Amino acid sequence: MHISARHDYAVQAMLAIAAAGGGPVKTSDLAAMQGIPVSYLPSILADLRRAELLSSRPGTDGGFSLARPIAQISVGDIMRAVSGALASVRGRPPHTITYTGAATALAGLWRSVHTFTSDLLDSTTLDRLLDADRALAAASPDHDRAGGGTGGPRP
Repeated sequence: MHISARHDYAVQAMLAIAAAGGGPVKTSDLAAMQGIPVSYLPSILADLRRAELLSSRPGTDGGFSLARPIAQISVGDIMRAVSGALASVRGRPPHTITYTGAATALAGLWRSVHTFTSDLLDSTTLDRLLDADRALAAASPDHDRAGGGTGGPRP
């Protein structure tokens, strides 16, 4: 599985909106909060809106908001929204790949990789990631100095 910048930025943007109470958050604020190039965000946010993971509201008080509760948005949902399938073998879905000879068992391995990857990403929701971040921040010896672990850089 290849995790592209597009995947990474999409998950970061969704986590930032979730951490901000679900929105609305402006594109420029998302870029600044997460260090994402502002030129990447419009198409990523449009994909997330089309997938009904985000809603948008125009205007000075507008921005992007989560379209569902954070417990109902998985990393798998986000990654599929911006790129389709979670895993592929030479650009094809793993279940369509077949081999002959000594490599016959390889098709099963690729299907297993896809299944395990999908299961992990589909069971990892935004609320679980935010809870994990808060737990790490609370356990950090720098917790008081670092501002409580709200997504900022860590040593």
